[in-house]
Amino acid sequence: MTDDRIRDVVIVGGGTAGWMAAAALSATMGDRLRIRLVESDQIGTVGVGEATIPAIRLFNGLVGFDENAFVRATQGTFKLGIEFVGWGRPDQSYMHGFGQIGQSLDLIEFWQYWLRARREGVAEPLGDYSFNQQAARLGRFGRVPRIPNSDLDGISYAFHLDAGLYARFLRGIAEANGVVRTEGRITGVARDGESGFVRSVALESGEEIAGELFLDCSGFVGLLIERELATGYEDWTRWLPCDRAIAVPTRNVGAPRPYTQAIAHPAGWQWRIPLQHRTGNGHVFCSEFMREDEARALLLATVEGEPIAEPRTLRFTTGMRRKAWNANVVALGLSSGFLEPLESTSIHLIQNGIAKLISHFPDRGFAKANTDAYNRRTAYDYERIRDFIILHYHANQRPEPFWRHCREMGIPDSLRDKIELFRATGRVFREQEELFVEVGWFQVLTGQNVEPETYHPLADVLTREELAQFLQDIRDIVASNAARLPSHADFIAASCAAQPAGAPAGASV
Repeated sequence: MTDDRIRDVVIVGGGTAGWMAAAALSATMGDRLRIRLVESDQIGTVGVGEATIPAIRLFNGLVGFDENAFVRATQGTFKLGIEFVGWGRPDQSYMHGFGQIGQSLDLIEFWQYWLRARREGVAEPLGDYSFNQQAARLGRFGRVPRIPNSDLDGISYAFHLDAGLYARFLRGIAEANGVVRTEGRITGVARDGESGFVRSVALESGEEIAGELFLDCSGFVGLLIERELATGYEDWTRWLPCDRAIAVPTRNVGAPRPYTQAIAHPAGWQWRIPLQHRTGNGHVFCSEFMREDEARALLLATVEGEPIAEPRTLRFTTGMRRKAWNANVVALGLSSGFLEPLESTSIHLIQNGIAKLISHFPDRGFAKANTDAYNRRTAYDYERIRDFIILHYHANQRPEPFWRHCREMGIPDSLRDKIELFRATGRVFREQEELFVEVGWFQVLTGQNVEPETYHPLADVLTREELAQFLQDIRDIVASNAARLPSHADFIAASCAAQPAGAPAGASV
């Protein structure tokens, strides 16, 4: 019987995508694979994705390392959600918090009761019923899987991290697992004359590195997936018109918030991501509505601390490769596509691509049905995250020309269907394996003033007094338990304080 198992995997490019792939594959399949990663210190990484979502904890568990060591090594902080400032109307803000809100009852979600209670004047703001949001507003954090003496979930959390330090941390783990790193710039690609598959890459030094499966983690350039294989790119600028970002780190001015901020500006938005040693800031904007010098000046005028580096500009086209897997090349990270970091999905899409690759891991026959299934699933993930991000832009009441354009533009049918269902019934349904669950959609829709005409009829089973008491009990439980948590800063100091910036930060497994 012929042994068609793949033995040699070559990862082209390091950074977050390359080292995440190296760490995950070496942790799960390392005894079956020879993994080689090629990167050049002369080529910089983008590194704008410094905020994550809770699913990253699954990846960290898969690779297998201590969470406190990871936070310490990446100058990390904890993240309970994202505060959106000025996205509905300029004077409004809301939070998309992770985790549960309230408690489901009689087969329907808590927020159906909240919709009724709001209509009857007995509801507080939605965030008052969220443990995550209450803790975030108080600047508190703790690892609490369940609120004691209740049926309510505890804290759901992710991380803010320095992406460069995260790659360094993962490199230590991957190399300890046997991954071989080669320093060098790729100058050529050899392909099989019959199949068109990539056979090897040539380095500036003259070395040739052969492989059976290649992972393209080379960033926007897509060295293999696009330059060599000409896979093509699906441009989503018509729905997501921002095409520039200016990033600058600043000194911290106080204790780090346990949440990300996304602050709307006249032609885009600004992120604030608090780390232990600095704050990451950036201004995502549309060059059709704002000049780069204006965008830079606005960013520098609105950061909270002193800049510690020169602002740098990134140019991008939102969209995805027509195939994330072409021939024997799988694109991960920016090589596979780009969605702006509004909902912190950049690192998640890398993680998602790796998980699907492990699920669909090929043999040397590279069955077309397997490759096609991977591409369908990956495209679906991109498209549904795309819709969620478009929602933030489309559902606005701001007066500026950029925001009017976003409000009036056409949107994908898949998003239009969701909005129309919510307007008519107050209901949201998660389809297949899409990333964002119903409670996430609900928070953004209501936070940006999309008003449903009604609510689920089962929410009428309670009397008005019972309804008011039901909501008040949840609010009291959430508030009292949030107040008992340690401050975010104290929690970090006690469990995972990082070394001063500039000190060596090796991986600790």
